[in-house]
Amino acid sequence: MERQSELEDKKQKKEKRKRRKNSRKTGFYYSFFTVVLIFCLIQIGYGAILNVGKIISYQGKMYTLENLLKKAQAKNEDLKTEKKVVTSDNSLEGIARNNLKMASEDEVLIIINKKVEEPKKENKKVEFKWFKKKEKQKEDKPIDEIYIPKEVVEE
Repeated sequence: MERQSELEDKKQKKEKRKRRKNSRKTGFYYSFFTVVLIFCLIQIGYGAILNVGKIISYQGKMYTLENLLKKAQAKNEDLKTEKKVVTSDNSLEGIARNNLKMASEDEVLIIINKKVEEPKKENKKVEFKWFKKKEKQKEDKPIDEIYIPKEVVEE
């Protein structure tokens, strides 16, 4: 009987060792699987944070581009109305009369030029006691070189 009990004890010890060995293996597998899952969760969280940041940045860019589009469309409309105004007959006639100094067939155009004097530059002169400069005689400008401004007043 003793022998049987010793054999049973040995069998039980062997089974305990196997269980421990199996439990160690499964424990290792579970811990390894847990580490892999935690790593995957970290990667997913990092990717989600990056994507949220990109979404916010793209929405900001879309907002600025939409504002730019609205401004461009408003400017386009303004230019279209200005084009209609400029290409009208009255506007073209006004441009021909004022800027190009043209008149219609039965009209006489009189242009009076007003002389506009250019501002004179003041030169600072340094005078030395021992140097004497010869005075230049002022020459009158010839009639051909009279300054005529681009804008001419019309009466």
